[in-house]
Amino acid sequence: MPELPDITLYLEALTARILGQRLERVERRDPFLLRSAEPPMDRVNARQVVALRRLGKRIVIGLNDDLWLVLHLMIAGRLAWFDGGRALRGRQILALVHFDNRTLAITEAGSKRRASLHLIAGPDALAVHDPGAI
Repeated sequence: MPELPDITLYLEALTARILGQRLERVERRDPFLLRSAEPPMDRVNARQVVALRRLGKRIVIGLNDDLWLVLHLMIAGRLAWFDGGRALRGRQILALVHFDNRTLAITEAGSKRRASLHLIAGPDALAVHDPGAI
């Protein structure tokens, strides 16, 4: 399981690569990754990344218009970068997050599919995902 030092390193790498960038779209490859229905995922299309933070062992990507992607990698989840335009295949790819010139792949080894992604709107909804708030 990615532990807190791993999450911290992911956040540092993500900050250097995507803060201020435009998120083009999220391409879900596994239907069980997304664990929220409202707002719909297509609302992230063409939004700018304005914040990155950690909530417990979750990676939170803040987008303009107060939208938040909350990613929990769980036991076997990982992130990988690919140059834009490259075709990515494989059973381990749960989703591809396309930015202007690069693609972030969310992968998971094994078959249990424990990783989760939520799209939430507003600070009140974000507080629900904060393990320190309970």
